Amino acid sequence: MSALAPVTCNTCLNETCLIKKNCLTAEAEKFVKQRIAFFCKKGQQFIIEGAPVQGLFFIQKGKAKVVQTGINGREQIVRFSRDGEIIGHRGFAVGDQYHISAEALEDTLVCNFSNRVMLEMLKDIPELTYEMMLFYARELNRSETKVRKIAQMTVRERVVDTLLYIDRKFGHTNQLLNLQLSRQEIADFSGTTEEQVIRILSMLKKEGLIRSVGKKIGIAELQKMKNEISEHNYYLAS
Repeated sequence: MSALAPVTCNTCLNETCLIKKNCLTAEAEKFVKQRIAFFCKKGQQFIIEGAPVQGLFFIQKGKAKVVQTGINGREQIVRFSRDGEIIGHRGFAVGDQYHISAEALEDTLVCNFSNRVMLEMLKDIPELTYEMMLFYARELNRSETKVRKIAQMTVRERVVDTLLYIDRKFGHTNQLLNLQLSRQEIADFSGTTEEQVIRILSMLKKEGLIRSVGKKIGIAELQKMKNEISEHNYYLAS
């Protein structure tokens, strides 16, 4: 059996997943049974921008990026997602089409609950409804914080912030980030260009703040990197 074979909600290890936390009761079993789990290869899209909304997607195992098309067709990475996290929530119950796309950054297992099933669960399971309300409140706070930071930070600070965010979210092994991104993906998340990212990474490496092994990047001086953006309330986006 593959290491990425789907598991049931009962045996899932994602304790932060809202379904795992709130829907393992006998009353919720009829909803959980209607979950659809599927496998995505690295680089495969499982949400297409402009496609009809098909409910909520939960990352069971793996990593994904959420992308939105901006001015002149340029892609902007909105967020990165990991085990247990939700994707597609901005279009759920309020629109007919997704305004984002989602792509697996590595071989990834995804769970999907349709619009109908999710709405029935929210009506019948108060604990899930409450948790979803808190989730949306946190997401709004993160979105507002990111908009403010992008407006106030220099390009270098945005790149530093992105590296710290990746370290915070996915961790590191031997000082190398556990999520390998291309320079273009760093640029798409930082709101800058690939050329600027290459130049800034080169500067950070010369200053001894980061290290690299092949295409992998690591943070060599974590506290010094945090100090660079400390005035922008670093921990707000944790």
